Amino acid sequence: MTTEDPDDRALWSQAAGGSPYAFGVLFDRHARAVYNHCFRLTASWAAAEDHLQATFLMAWRKRDKMPVLERESALPWLLAVATNVVRNEQRSLGRRLRLFGRVAEERPMPDHADHVAERVDDQRRMSAVLKAVARLPRNEREALTLCVWSGVSYADAAVVLGIAEGSVRARVSKAKFRLQQILGDQRQVVPLAALTVEDR
Repeated sequence: MTTEDPDDRALWSQAAGGSPYAFGVLFDRHARAVYNHCFRLTASWAAAEDHLQATFLMAWRKRDKMPVLERESALPWLLAVATNVVRNEQRSLGRRLRLFGRVAEERPMPDHADHVAERVDDQRRMSAVLKAVARLPRNEREALTLCVWSGVSYADAAVVLGIAEGSVRARVSKAKFRLQQILGDQRQVVPLAALTVEDR
């Protein structure tokens, strides 16, 4: 961002007023981070892409109800929206699976073999991490996904979660400790580094 680029607060205000341009700049600025956040919540690149689109579509539709941006970056709020989008979709999927009694296989995406192999490996490792994370209390999962997976500051996460910064730190610490106990020897195969996904 150059010194002439508007900051997120200015763009946020313009987008709330209905500016497609301002909203587009926010998308360009934060889409990659939201995409990776969704992948970390689903262990699926295809699902992450769908959730990315759903997140920004929901944000645009609710632009006139956007809260005042309390921090310098819009990313924490967008990640919170993405988390809700993923959670709602997973609930809906669960209902569909119970209704139909079977899981439809994900269609393979046309891609180069090496890239497909990398994506499959990412999804395999992330799936193992998600199984461990699913055993954490919800409040610890939320703090972990924001601060550890997506690099949101404790202060920003505190605003999004509506709790004190010290409480965020405590939740993240507890989550990391529990994960170390759950993963045990698997940490060499599925290290916490798997929580940080390279940009693709």
